[in-house]
Amino acid sequence: MENLIKKAKKGDEEAFFNLIEINKISLYKAGRAILNNDEDVADAIQETVISAYRNIKSLKNDSYFKTWLTKILINKCKDIMSKNKETVILDDYVEEGYIQEFLSEFEIEDLLNDLSKEQKLVVSLYYISQFNTREISEILKEPEGTIKSRISRAKTKLRESFAMR
Repeated sequence: MENLIKKAKKGDEEAFFNLIEINKISLYKAGRAILNNDEDVADAIQETVISAYRNIKSLKNDSYFKTWLTKILINKCKDIMSKNKETVILDDYVEEGYIQEFLSEFEIEDLLNDLSKEQKLVVSLYYISQFNTREISEILKEPEGTIKSRISRAKTKLRESFAMR
């Protein structure tokens, strides 16, 4: 991937769009964790791609491309949220595989509704987009300890909610 990043920074459009293709699912999941509907997510991703394309030369450390791209997306999502004034997070997310089968009796939405929007966002970035706490800290511009605390509190709330069902 670093080879693609180097090519994209030199103006290779195909390399840039290959990078977007590699990261599109992660972008969608992060955007969906913040925004209420797919149309807004699509708008945020489109704006992210445009902004990233225009500013890829400003990426200082190539190994942080995904973090940089996600940070742009989150800012675009915040712009859309401020325009729409609605902040429903992780609305329809259902993880595939074993968890989906296990939780099919329970609505994941209901479990996540007990979390604050900040907790939902870090849970999404950590478990769905698979960023580590340091990367989430950089993306959200908050101390890593705050991120770890939110994840821990969210896990505790989710365990309690799950146990009550």
